[in-house]
Formats: sequence, structure tokens, C-alpha cells
Amino acid sequence: MPGLVAELENLSPTMAPDAVLTDPDRMAGYRWDRANDPTAGMPLAVVRASSTEDIQTVMRLAARHRVPVVTRGAGTSLSGGSTAADGCVVISTERMRRIEVDPLTRTCRAQPGLFNAEVKAAAAEHGLWYPPDPSSFEICSIGGNIATNAGGLCCVKYGVTTDYVLGMTVVLADGTAVELGGPRIKDVAGLSLTKLFVGSEGTLGIVTEVVLRLLPTQRPPSTLVATFGSLTDATGAVCEMTRTMRPSMLEFMDRASINAVEDMTRMGLDRSAAALLVIQSDEPAEFALAELEAISDICARHRASEVFHTDDPQEGEAFVAARRAAIPALERRGSLLLEDVGVPIPQLSDLVEGIAAISARRDVDIAVVAHAGDGNTHPLIVFDPIDVEQTERARAAYGEVMELAIGLGGTITGEHGVGRLKKAWLPDQLGEEAMELNRRIKRALDPDGILNPGVIF
Repeated sequence: MPGLVAELENLSPTMAPDAVLTDPDRMAGYRWDRANDPTAGMPLAVVRASSTEDIQTVMRLAARHRVPVVTRGAGTSLSGGSTAADGCVVISTERMRRIEVDPLTRTCRAQPGLFNAEVKAAAAEHGLWYPPDPSSFEICSIGGNIATNAGGLCCVKYGVTTDYVLGMTVVLADGTAVELGGPRIKDVAGLSLTKLFVGSEGTLGIVTEVVLRLLPTQRPPSTLVATFGSLTDATGAVCEMTRTMRPSMLEFMDRASINAVEDMTRMGLDRSAAALLVIQSDEPAEFALAELEAISDICARHRASEVFHTDDPQEGEAFVAARRAAIPALERRGSLLLEDVGVPIPQLSDLVEGIAAISARRDVDIAVVAHAGDGNTHPLIVFDPIDVEQTERARAAYGEVMELAIGLGGTITGEHGVGRLKKAWLPDQLGEEAMELNRRIKRALDPDGILNPGVIF
């Protein structure tokens, strides 16, 4: 499509310097995201936008030429949601980094290229807090968080990204910019379109600015760590806790993830434990103590081999950091197929035990970490990509884990998104009627199918 490329290159004088890339070597870094999809294509061009107007201009050109557009933030997608397609235009939001905090309304107006950690830091300067905290919060962008409706370690008590998105500016497939919502806590005027775009993975429009709800700064949490001799004991404790309590964090690690993290950090984790729970309470001190004492009793009833409690924020954060380190620790052992299947909490034990059975049957290593308080697990399948037979077993296990989750009344994705890697299993979860409703909405907003083709649908 030389005509489109020439038109994009002619836009350069109206944009920030070096905004349009067409050299294959310079575009190579924009082809893959963290999912490392082997089918990633080569774009026609990469446009590093700085404003809503930049994106509108590019979308008008793409719509006229009917050229696909892939939106990219930090490239940390774990499901292939920002993988480039052959002949597409990649719109990168990495340069869109402005933020304004309004302490009076407890909101901020932010562009999508900011990292999650940078939004947290900007809010903290005003004594405020942005709760959603994916494990990759230091390197993932707010735009990507919105695209997948990301969650994180605090979501068991504080909710996920959609709970903090009050408004947005979104550019549609034809280049129209639409303002949705705003800095209002309650607003039910019209259909809930803001919520429609959160989690749509770039298939319905491109979010160029967002209004986020902020909370008062979180109290320093107290931390409890419990180890268990069996997966069933650990998941049983989780189920009993969540019936009557809502801690601010309730995370799970299995033996494989514990050992991978211990190999990397040497922090003294119990390598023999079948499972470890990291639990926090951010209630006022006397209530946090009572909550963690009750949790300690629950762990004891479920045969915990050790229970450790600390009020020292730094000591507690070390265990949280260990949980966050699971993915990079396992990446040291080989290539990963990453999942984020979830089930209703009463089915958590069946899911974790079922994943262990798949691992044994397929003879592949599957480590499991989880936002256990939500029933959202991250099975991490480790394999050697050079070993063709092992790779085939790993991919078979990947599908079986999703089929297991669906069979337990769960989901193929709790927060990473469907992307390109999971779309084959989506109809089995949603059913044909719901799939067709999804397709009708997609056709209504993107009739030529140019926005992130191959993602979800």
C-alpha cells in the first residue's frame, strides 16, 4: 500500500519529530508483545502518536484505504493483543504521557502511554491512590490496562480497572473522537458506553485519554504468610476465608513457582511446601490484627505447616515482591505459555488440582500463581521451543487448561484478555448467541473490521 505509506510520511511535519517509522529494522521492535506470537507480521508503518488529533488523522487514512490498525501501548500483553499483522499500521501510544490530578474530585485525567506505576506516583503526590496493580505495574501502560480490564493483587478488595474508569476519549474506526463519561461518581445518562470500551482490546476504538477515580492513600498493610503441605489444604483455606472476609490481598503460589522464585531471590522460601499464601489486611491496626488472627486460625484448621505474621511494611513487601517475581523467575527456566483462567471460588481446588493432573498427563511443567481471593489463576506452562514434541505437548496442555476452566463454570481469561492466543476457545465459553451479539457490536462500530483484526474474533 505505497499510497498510504506516502500519505503517512507526509504527515510527519505536523507531528512530533520521528513520529512515523517505515524502516523495517526500526519497526521490528513493534511487531511482538510479551506473548511472543510466532505469527507476528510486519507493519507498513508505525506511528508514534502524541495526541488524539494524531490518532484521528491516522484512522481517517486507514479507513479510506481499509488498512488494519493495531494499537500498542507498552507491549506487555500476555495474550497477543498488540501483536502486529502483516500490512497493518501500528499506532503506538508510548509518547502519550500527560497526566493531571484533581484532588478535589479525587480523579486524574491521563493519557494511555503512562505506566501504571507512574499514575500511582502522580496520585501519591496528592495523598491519593490508584488501586489496580497488575504484577507488571512498573512496565505496563494504563492504555493496555484499560484494553484488557486488568486486575492485580489488590483487586480482591478494591476491584479491577473498570471500577476506576469514569470517562474517556476514544477514537472510532472512522476517525471520529467521542467523549464518554467524566469526573462524576454517579452518572447513568445514556448507555454505559465507557464500560463497553474497557476490556475491548482495541477492537472497538482507540482510547486516547481517560478519567480515573482515585482513593485516599491505602493504610500500611499487615502481612500473613502461610505454607501448606497440599494444594487442597491451601485452596480450602482460601474458600473459608472468602466466605466471611475480604482481605486487601490473597495470593497463591504452588511449589513450582515457589522454587523458581527461590532460585532467583534466595530469600528463604520453603521449597518443600506444596503451596504458599500471601495475605494482607489494610484495616486500622486493631482490626487488621483481629482479621489476621482469624485468618491464622483458618490456616491452622486447614493444616498449614507454618504461619508467619508481620506488621513491618518492608518485610511484608518482600513477600509481595516474591509473588510478583513469579513470571520473570519462571522465564529463566524456558519459554512460557501464560494463562489466566478463573473459576468461581468454590471450584478453585478443582481447578488447581486439575491443572496438576494435566501437567502430569502431558509431562510438561505447569507452575500456578493466583489471585486466589478472586478465583483467578495464572498457570504458567514452561517448555523448550527447540523441542518440537515438548512444544506440542505444551500447546495441548494450554488448551486443556482452558477447557477445564470452562467445564468448571469459569473463564478463559480473568484479566489478560482473549487476544490472539485464546480466541479459539471463546465460543465454547460464551455460547453462539453471546458470540453473535459480540460480533454485531463489533460490526456496528468497525464495519470494515480494521481495528485490531484477529483479536477476540
